[in-house]
Amino acid sequence: MQFTPLSSSFTLALALGAALVVATACSSSSLSSPASADTASSSQPDHDAPVTDPPVPPPVTANPLKGAKLFVDPEASVLLRANHLRKTEPEKAALLDKIAKQPQALWMGEWNSNIFRAAQHFVDRAQNDGSVAVIIAYNIPHRDAAAEAAGVGASAGGLASKEKYQRWIRDIYAGVGSRPVAIVLEPDALPGITSLPAELQEERYFLVNDAVKVLRQNPQAAVYIDAGHAKWVPANEMAERLKKAGVEHASGFSLNTSNYRTTEECVAYGKEISALIGGKHFVVDTSRNGAGPYEAAKTETETWCNPPGRKIGRPPTTDTGEPLIDGYLWLKRPGESDGECERNEPKAGVFWLEQALEYAR
Repeated sequence: MQFTPLSSSFTLALALGAALVVATACSSSSLSSPASADTASSSQPDHDAPVTDPPVPPPVTANPLKGAKLFVDPEASVLLRANHLRKTEPEKAALLDKIAKQPQALWMGEWNSNIFRAAQHFVDRAQNDGSVAVIIAYNIPHRDAAAEAAGVGASAGGLASKEKYQRWIRDIYAGVGSRPVAIVLEPDALPGITSLPAELQEERYFLVNDAVKVLRQNPQAAVYIDAGHAKWVPANEMAERLKKAGVEHASGFSLNTSNYRTTEECVAYGKEISALIGGKHFVVDTSRNGAGPYEAAKTETETWCNPPGRKIGRPPTTDTGEPLIDGYLWLKRPGESDGECERNEPKAGVFWLEQALEYAR
């Protein structure tokens, strides 16, 4: 679909427990502006120590993104390309600026050789800017299983075992520390879960539950479980999957990640799900839905894999005017390919100039 520390078990348990005490006092607050008092762990968790269960986080009682300034990445491929073209092809640079000047999420997976440092560095840069980073965690075992089962798994992969994923999530937690962050967990993992055998479905539900609890030990982390889009899984079924995945402990769920469904359609679907899971909030990816879905698609792949004629959507904002919607976010970076799409197009996550220009026109 898309691509792009603690020295012992006792220390890890102590750190998570201490975070819970702080979280209990802060659970009703939205993310604060990044400040020097908010810190990351100075060292990576010990991967030889036993994995310990995280405590249950406190309930989410407010919109955690309210008033948040989202991070605009000065190292994004689209901005680097715009700067390269600025003198020689200023018209193209101006088009790319429509994308580059917007806050966008950073996808993290097995391509990050040290996920602790990757998370730490990205949130460091956001903190220095006085803004909040948005991260996509995309490395669950058997990732993109539904697409792979259909023979179109452009982003198939993920970590090799349950334990490796648990440690990977704990590395993200340690890298972020106590700083403000928004994290979207595992696009497609729940919508595509029925492609897995029963024992792996149970493992996946366990891992998402575990990830939510670990990441929310940071009282300034907004954590959303991905729930696909309106044309994938009926709302009542998705609500049940979210419950099994521990949405009660999350900030909410995310919709339309890397897809093209209209904002109106996503909002209606999100409200239907929310009513079934206790009024949980949600975020919507509006990065590439300005022209809606590709209705002329002749195959399922054509609906999601670099469809032509698509446009950037509503700019990212945490001021949505909708009580249940914490943010309209750009979770997929416009101009980054969905995959080769059986047309020898750029691999998933690779920046594609022609596509970016088409989105921005």
